[in-house]
Amino acid sequence: MYCHKKDYEIRYTDVDVSDNLKLSALLSLMEESACLSAEELGFGYSYLQPRKMGFIMVNWYIKMNRAVKLGDVLSVHTWPIKPGRLIVLRDFELYVGSEKVGVATSRWCLVDLVNFKMLPSAEAFSRPLEYNENRSVDVVNIKVPESVGGELCYSKVVTYSDYDHYNHVNNTKYADFLLDAFGVDEMRNKSFSCVKITYVKQSKEGETLDFYKSTLDDGSIVVEGRVAEDRRVLMQIMFND
Repeated sequence: MYCHKKDYEIRYTDVDVSDNLKLSALLSLMEESACLSAEELGFGYSYLQPRKMGFIMVNWYIKMNRAVKLGDVLSVHTWPIKPGRLIVLRDFELYVGSEKVGVATSRWCLVDLVNFKMLPSAEAFSRPLEYNENRSVDVVNIKVPESVGGELCYSKVVTYSDYDHYNHVNNTKYADFLLDAFGVDEMRNKSFSCVKITYVKQSKEGETLDFYKSTLDDGSIVVEGRVAEDRRVLMQIMFND
């Protein structure tokens, strides 16, 4: 069964105040591995970009057994699942040495980069796809529930450094935006155990994102990024005790 594997040494710039791998850095490493795997399989950026097509992120689900620390060498294993008509699933397993420290799954959709309309996923594949039916996680619903109300924590104006080559806020940037709803002391010595992120709609330069935080009955915390009352991104997160 196909599986792409790559090792990443966790650097000073990848960690937070407690020397734990930041969520945004983890997403960046997994996205890097996803892009390398897609290139290997013939549907990467070099194939899609000249055809004015690209994959954008819809959902993340991440479950961590422990925090990844400064100096660890994180091995990211990833593979695509047999795609649906519109959605392509990609799973991940995360290792430090022989220890499995986490698992993740992600949902992507193919879009026309001129008008950002969704395209059938089959248009991305230049040859029969090598996929893997083994699933890293057993989760029914990876979407974040919409909270009602919530406390306004802060606002953020979208600027140049938030953009990627698709001319919108990169999905990994949202992780920092969402976690900025927490304070430094609130986050000190904490690491996340389970994270869901749902990307609802693009955010563009000059827009003001307002971030609201609420706690659900199960103890998880939902952070939403909105432009006015228009939801753009949602995160549900649980921390280790």
